[in-house]
Amino acid sequence: MNTKPKAIFSWSGGKDSACCLHKVLAEDLFDVKYLLTSLNANFKRISMHGVREELLDAQAESIGIPLLKVWVKEGTNEEYEKQMEAVLLKAKSEGIDAVIFGDIFLEDLRTYRENNLAKVGMGGIFPLWKMDTTFLIDDFINKQFKTILCCTNDAYLGEEWVGREINRSFISELPAGVDPCGENGEYHTFCYDGPIFEKKIYFSVGEKTYKPLEIKTEDATKGNSITKGFWFVDLI
Repeated sequence: MNTKPKAIFSWSGGKDSACCLHKVLAEDLFDVKYLLTSLNANFKRISMHGVREELLDAQAESIGIPLLKVWVKEGTNEEYEKQMEAVLLKAKSEGIDAVIFGDIFLEDLRTYRENNLAKVGMGGIFPLWKMDTTFLIDDFINKQFKTILCCTNDAYLGEEWVGREINRSFISELPAGVDPCGENGEYHTFCYDGPIFEKKIYFSVGEKTYKPLEIKTEDATKGNSITKGFWFVDLI
């Protein structure tokens, strides 16, 4: 009989998720029942990352853990929270009390997640919390994970960065002030190979697109950067 606590794993499809899931599965402290991913219902793509649903399905199949999908149309916090709550309540009815996240150091994001989980009587687990991001990205490469940048925030990284693989040269060329793991939202990734996958995910790299947006991001190390938009590359 499995006496380990049941958990859901919050899966974005990117490298921090992959790194965290690898750690969780290796430590074997939780019985991970589902991967949990939010998708845009209009475009059938992973929220923020812009990765197609088919590639997400391929990841889950290769990992061997079923997917729970949270669908959002309007993109508001209210809608996201309502849809997420419905999915979590269903999981809770199956005896699942915890959600595992790959967040590393964003305090406000952790608080937001914990507050939302508290509403449904669940708790958050953060296995990578406060770990050194230079160590994490180095460990990620050492473990033979393969990942590609699917989205970049133009306040930090321009068009030439989207579609690049994460490897030693990528890390050495990152501009000063960019977190090695992109933890401040500098970039997002799609992970397609590595020790958590039974088989490699195959895809082709399509066209790059730019989506404009004006938000101010405060960063103590370099004053204010302006995010004017995001670069995406279509992975097919």
